Amino acid sequence: MNFDTSKFKNIDKSTIRLYREKGTFTLVNYRNDFDEVRFQQFELEDNYIQIYFSLNKKISIAFNMEHCAIHLTPEDSGLVYFKEEDTKVLTTLPPKGELLGLLIPVPYFHSLFAHEGDSFFNFDSIKGGRPIIEEKVVSNSLKMVLNQIVDKKLHGALQNIYMKGKIYELLSLYFNISEETESDHCPFMANEETVAQIKKAKDIMIENMANPPSLEELSKQVGLNIKKLKMGFKEFYGTPVFTFLLNYKLDFSKKLLEENKLNVSEIATQIGYSNSSHFIAAFKKRFEITPKQFTKQE
Repeated sequence: MNFDTSKFKNIDKSTIRLYREKGTFTLVNYRNDFDEVRFQQFELEDNYIQIYFSLNKKISIAFNMEHCAIHLTPEDSGLVYFKEEDTKVLTTLPPKGELLGLLIPVPYFHSLFAHEGDSFFNFDSIKGGRPIIEEKVVSNSLKMVLNQIVDKKLHGALQNIYMKGKIYELLSLYFNISEETESDHCPFMANEETVAQIKKAKDIMIENMANPPSLEELSKQVGLNIKKLKMGFKEFYGTPVFTFLLNYKLDFSKKLLEENKLNVSEIATQIGYSNSSHFIAAFKKRFEITPKQFTKQE
């Protein structure tokens, strides 16, 4: 694929920094929310081990030059290293495409595996300054962690603790050199069909947030018994079904408040509260601020 570098624009609001701790990890979510292909670029001002995952579509990523590129699907990932301190990363995101990037400073990356020698990674290439571009198949267990990272909604210190834990889990799965089998999965997430059913359950709850089905009704709609639905959903999304829905509704209400098109009572009704005072109490419990106070901050 040829890259016309003049097309690429600096990264914009569609880029979300999920986690950053100086000297350890930076985790970034790149999204294209538009109905056309978007060309984005960003520059790295330090030496990083870069690991990229496509979350839904075929995505191309080039580094400095057009021919230094990887083309990822949700089935594979790319690990990249360049000795140059200034690396220009060019991404081609299709409509609704989404990419996850993990950046790790080389010294910290080396420290993670120092006790294991070179069994997990060939550090000779880094020491010699040779560039590395490697693609690797993404296992089902790794896909699960990727989904948990982008779907989990927490705030403040809890968000940082959760994300850092998931990054370590991601790395342990990514560099696991033993032969992978289905046995390393949660017993309730044993195959792709079950994962699809869990995702369908999430979509149904979101689509019907104002009047969601009961667990029994939901289990019938997705074709899972209640036990598998409850345990599988919590394993995949990190929270029980209705806790996930409550958090989603309150996060969605925040977006509606930011748009400033509906009043508090209308928003409460839209997300399923018959009493606006109950909505206000839930909002304050989650965000430690009332909807009215939040609106005044905007």
